Amino acid sequence: MAPKVFFLPDELTTSGYIGGTAHAHIAQAHPEYEFTLLVRNEERAKPIKDKYPNTKFVYGSLDDAAVVERAAAEADIVVHTADSSDNVPGATAIAKGLAAGHSAENPGYWIHVSGTSILTWYDNQHQRYGQGPLPEQKYHDMDDIQRLVTLPDGAHHRNVDKIVQAAISDAVKVAILCPPTIYGTGSGPVSTRSRQVPDMVAGTLDKGFAPIVSPGLTEWDNVHVQDLGELFVKLVEATQDPSLRDNPEIFGLNGYFFAENGSHRWSDVARWIAEEASKQGYLPEPMTKLVTQKEVELMEGESTPSWGMNSKGIGQRASKYLGWKPRGPSLKEEIPSLVAQEAKARGFTPKEKKG
Repeated sequence: MAPKVFFLPDELTTSGYIGGTAHAHIAQAHPEYEFTLLVRNEERAKPIKDKYPNTKFVYGSLDDAAVVERAAAEADIVVHTADSSDNVPGATAIAKGLAAGHSAENPGYWIHVSGTSILTWYDNQHQRYGQGPLPEQKYHDMDDIQRLVTLPDGAHHRNVDKIVQAAISDAVKVAILCPPTIYGTGSGPVSTRSRQVPDMVAGTLDKGFAPIVSPGLTEWDNVHVQDLGELFVKLVEATQDPSLRDNPEIFGLNGYFFAENGSHRWSDVARWIAEEASKQGYLPEPMTKLVTQKEVELMEGESTPSWGMNSKGIGQRASKYLGWKPRGPSLKEEIPSLVAQEAKARGFTPKEKKG
């Protein structure tokens, strides 16, 4: 019997960047699965239904507790990417639904998406912006698992992580997937755009320079969105594998996965963007500018504060237990297409260089 998957995609449509890509990868790998998606209304469901005609829908928002609880209770697997890292009502409803609909003999599985901005807590707490990471700011998802699952309550996303972790029982099996900077073109029907790097590209095009939070030493990890999509497939498949589904290192308090395949300094990303924007004719020269954290937070885009803080998470759990092997191009290799895409979306046209 095919497993029933309840999908809560980001922005409450599977056209969301992470959710759209995850759904596309899982549906392609397992078209025999029964998918039910939470969307706001029939209008939002239409582009999804056009691409995935066998998909079922429930209508509502993350605040509609009864809707979410019922769907979670009926599902074998819940994949939550819809504002998953910050929405308390949605996480609470999923926890209640899974507990109500499952037992130790028939457990329900919850794949929950958090995010590595949870690791920026130290810089945020100490207002330490633009500086490089301290040794104690680096976390390993195998060696430092106890530190990870007991991060300070003030850490970004931590309040929802605690709800998810508290739901773990013999009847509710949980894996938390924690991606860092995600880049590359998504696979959803509508939204294929990430946030952090495209926001920096957009800011560079608008301001005429690429911003660097002084002194420009902050670091993050990164992952290609298509590699992230494959990790979702690996986790979903693990729920159906007798040799993996009861492993507490995959589904349990220790099941905390960093999805990373590289790292970057935000100052380097700013320089790559400035150089490429100049090369493509959108800037007269590859200009960068040192700014303060307050200045960068005033720029357009939700992700701008992250450029001035560190997030360092070393991921080996997915490789060890699931055989995940990222293959996507590097972040630097994606910069030319990102610049072209953002310029087109904003109506910028290349300018002829003089001389």
